Amino acid sequence: MNPKVDAFLLNSKKWREELTILRSIVMDSGLGEELKWGAPCYVHDQANVIIIQGFKDYFALMFFKGALMKDPQDLLRKPGENTQSGRQIRMTSMDEMLGQEEVLRAYIQDAIAVEKAGIKVVVKKTEEYPIPSELEESFATNRDFQHAFYGLTPGRQRAYLLHFSEAKQSATRKARIEKYAPRILKGKGILDCWCGLSKRMPTCDGSHKQLG
Repeated sequence: MNPKVDAFLLNSKKWREELTILRSIVMDSGLGEELKWGAPCYVHDQANVIIIQGFKDYFALMFFKGALMKDPQDLLRKPGENTQSGRQIRMTSMDEMLGQEEVLRAYIQDAIAVEKAGIKVVVKKTEEYPIPSELEESFATNRDFQHAFYGLTPGRQRAYLLHFSEAKQSATRKARIEKYAPRILKGKGILDCWCGLSKRMPTCDGSHKQLG
């Protein structure tokens, strides 16, 4: 067991007992344990397989290649509407977790089998996402903004493109671009907080002041 995860659990304000038991269930699989993105992460030959997550309303096992896994119990859920690879099993109580312990163990073994098989998720590339005309107009009038946007990681670019494109009205798309332009110029993603973590990460609840 990784001492960094020991410290993480000791400092957990919510779901401490549930995450501790969930940790023991995952550790029985033989995966290596690390602390990544402020959460317990389990790896096979340095490849991320599973991460344990704690949120306000639920805790979860998140499988990095969950889209390739079998789901006989219909438990796997997308962490976000546009998530392409990862899938979660969400739980809201100790009883719920213990009641499906054997099922969890089976899903964990399936995740390991997928990783060992070397199967990769075919994801949509960033350049395949359409660029809203309003964003192209902003690029044309502000080259620094354009350079800052394309200097972001592909994941951050995709998040912005999805958020901008979801708006049905041109005026709303323009408003969103104007709102997030300062954040983009700072090199920050749409979910990044001043603490340097995403609001989706277990150790950041998004309640403090955000950049931009």
